[in-house]
Amino acid sequence: MTQNAFTTKNLTKVYGEGETAVHALRGVDLDIPAGEFVVLLGPSGSGKSTLLNIIGGLDRATGGQAWFLDRELTAMSDRQLTRYRRDHVGFVFQFYNLMPSLTALENVELVTEVAEDPMTAEAALAMVGLSNRADHFPSELSGGEQQRVAIARAIAKNPTVLFCDEPTGALDSETGRTVLTALRDVNERLGATVLIVTHAAATANMADRVIHFADGGIRDVLLNSTKLSPDEIEW
Repeated sequence: MTQNAFTTKNLTKVYGEGETAVHALRGVDLDIPAGEFVVLLGPSGSGKSTLLNIIGGLDRATGGQAWFLDRELTAMSDRQLTRYRRDHVGFVFQFYNLMPSLTALENVELVTEVAEDPMTAEAALAMVGLSNRADHFPSELSGGEQQRVAIARAIAKNPTVLFCDEPTGALDSETGRTVLTALRDVNERLGATVLIVTHAAATANMADRVIHFADGGIRDVLLNSTKLSPDEIEW
């Protein structure tokens, strides 16, 4: 039986107090098996990014519980959460957050210098097809290339889990497919559990599991018996 990478029980998140309080998560129960490629779909404000931030160790829940494998995230101290993020989690965001004064290789090396068991920066760039752009600065790279550098930086630590928040949101269709191909390869070749938060419903066609969010809760969970490749997705 496949172990769950993540489990949540009655997970809640409330921002603010009183009449102005915003209930971002309303008692979310969820199981995400290890090694899956998972897409979280829903409109802005539906709770999907809030969930990602909590199980990614970037934010704390107001109530309920969340586990990574057999470790309770919601019971961890700040120091323990920092270690969890360092040792197990890679993050990819819509905006690439690259250091403009560093080359692609040097941006990736920032992670390899602090990770417990990293791959080389060269190997990470090769995985996303950018070996020939290693010495280029972000200003010399296209948007898709910058996003692939960000993916290389995230996977260089050999993460157990890769979290991606709107990774193709600022990209055209051709470039977006290239980025999704890189994420699929990370899932298949490294065995990392990949979670993608997106508005792009078509991305769901390449996922093992699709989780639909609405109003701070899960509307439904769908399993794909037949997955499409990124090249087959209609943008």
